[in-house]
Amino acid sequence: MTLRPAWPEDAGALAAAIGQDMVSRMLSRVPHPYGESDAAAWIAQPRGAEEPRFVILAHDGPQPVLVGGIAISPEADGPNLGYWLAPDAWGRGYATEAGRAVIAMARHALPLRRLNAWHFADNPASGKVLRKLGFRPTGETMSRRSAARATPAPSIGYALDLAEEDRAPLPIAA
Repeated sequence: MTLRPAWPEDAGALAAAIGQDMVSRMLSRVPHPYGESDAAAWIAQPRGAEEPRFVILAHDGPQPVLVGGIAISPEADGPNLGYWLAPDAWGRGYATEAGRAVIAMARHALPLRRLNAWHFADNPASGKVLRKLGFRPTGETMSRRSAARATPAPSIGYALDLAEEDRAPLPIAA
């Protein structure tokens, strides 16, 4: 697996992966349908140094394939970790591996003390990933916007104290 910033030439693959209804409906800001022009606009958005945003590439075949994305985004409740995977990549450990790498970056290279995360209540697999990454449920639930659903949806909140000891091994580049 590789994490890297999205490049303009990724727009087609990004739109094909995130534009699937099964993916976009589990994200707050992604509309459905989601086209290549939406992906190109997202790629072109400027980001601050404390807002890392990466595509996730799998290396299961002869060429790397874009299978997801992960980012830390500023929100009203503080920095939030968000991620998504194309359905073909579900259950293969990519979200956990990418999450560990981005959390290590947040812990060691960014001036952050805490990360928050939310998942829609009808996406319990995301909650399982968050718990594997060390996030703890906050007990907070709320309706959060879902652009693809065109309506708010119930969401469950999590938090990770970055000052707590990290028991997960740091990712090592090959």
